[in-house]
Amino acid sequence: MAYDAVVLAGGAARRLDGVDKPMLEVAGRPMLVHVLDAVAAAQVRIVVGPRRPIDRDVAWCREDPPGGGPVAGLGAALPLTTAGTVVVLAADLPGIAPAIDPLLDALPTHGVALLARDGRRNHLAAAWRRDTLVNALARVDDLRGASMRGLLAGATVAEVADPGWGDDCDTWADWATLRDRRTS
Repeated sequence: MAYDAVVLAGGAARRLDGVDKPMLEVAGRPMLVHVLDAVAAAQVRIVVGPRRPIDRDVAWCREDPPGGGPVAGLGAALPLTTAGTVVVLAADLPGIAPAIDPLLDALPTHGVALLARDGRRNHLAAAWRRDTLVNALARVDDLRGASMRGLLAGATVAEVADPGWGDDCDTWADWATLRDRRTS
C-alpha cells in the first residue's frame, strides 16, 4: 500500500529535562532514526520539528508556533503529503517497526491506531486515510494545543493490539527500559 509518513519530533521533553528526546540513542541510533527506518517504504517522510543531523531522506517542517503540539504539527505536515494513507508516529517510538504492516493491513475507512496494553488508543502510532485527517483539521479553529483524541473524535478508528511496539520514552526510566530492552 502506498503511504506517506509524518513523524512528530517537536516536543519540549519537560520530563526529560528538555533534552532533545528524538536524538536519545537506543541500540546505538537516535530514536528518530529508528522511527524513520520503520517507515522507509513511505513515498514521503516528513519530520515535524527542528532539523537534526541525520542521514535520512526526509522533508522537514515546523508547526506554527513551534511547540504547538501534535495537532499543530500534523497541520504543518499534511500539506506535504499526497498519498491516500498517512502513517502518523511520534519520534520516541524506537520499537515501532513491527507495527507498520499490521496498522496498514487493518486500515478501515478512517484510521487505525495501536491499542496499548493499558487500554488506551495511541493516535501517534497510527495510520489514517488522508482525507479523514484533512477533514478533521478543517474543523479545528486553533490547532495549537488541540488534542489528537479530540481531533479524531467521531472518526471510525480500528485498533491493533500493541504488545509493546508503541512503548514511548517520556521519562529517564522509560529511556533506560527501552535502551536496555533493545540492546539485550
